[in-house]
Amino acid sequence: MKEEKSYTIKQTAEQTGITEDTIRYYEKIALLPRAERKDNGHRIYRQEDINMIRLIACLKKTGMPLEEMRPFLAVSADTDPAEYPELVELLTSHQKNIVSQIASLQQVVDFIDMKLEEGNRRDCSDIDLDGLLEKRMGEPKPKSVSPVEMSYFSVSAKAGRYART
Repeated sequence: MKEEKSYTIKQTAEQTGITEDTIRYYEKIALLPRAERKDNGHRIYRQEDINMIRLIACLKKTGMPLEEMRPFLAVSADTDPAEYPELVELLTSHQKNIVSQIASLQQVVDFIDMKLEEGNRRDCSDIDLDGLLEKRMGEPKPKSVSPVEMSYFSVSAKAGRYART
């Protein structure tokens, strides 16, 4: 039987883009399982560990707090999300929060655009930021995430079809 390839913490950090210190921290707080060790005490990582670190990095990019990631890390990477409706609900809720944040940030961008166009002749106390958002509603919506992009969140690309529920 072919032995599974193992990686050092340095190789794992290079492959995932996550620092060695951060990997150790994730182990310390039990976000990652404790790494196996060689006889000399050095950590050994497998492809499954690398995939889990990549999933953490992707969830982190969405702004998800580390503690909220635990349920996603507890299921197998090739699990069909439909088998875990509570996880689909958590992702949907997180998505709604992000959309709300985007809308708030868009109001700020609109305000800055207006200030750049008008200069500093008016103060911001009489600006209706909510009205600015409504004005933008007629503009094209941002491009949705492709299944390839969604594959970063799971080894299984099947997850992409559940992400936009």
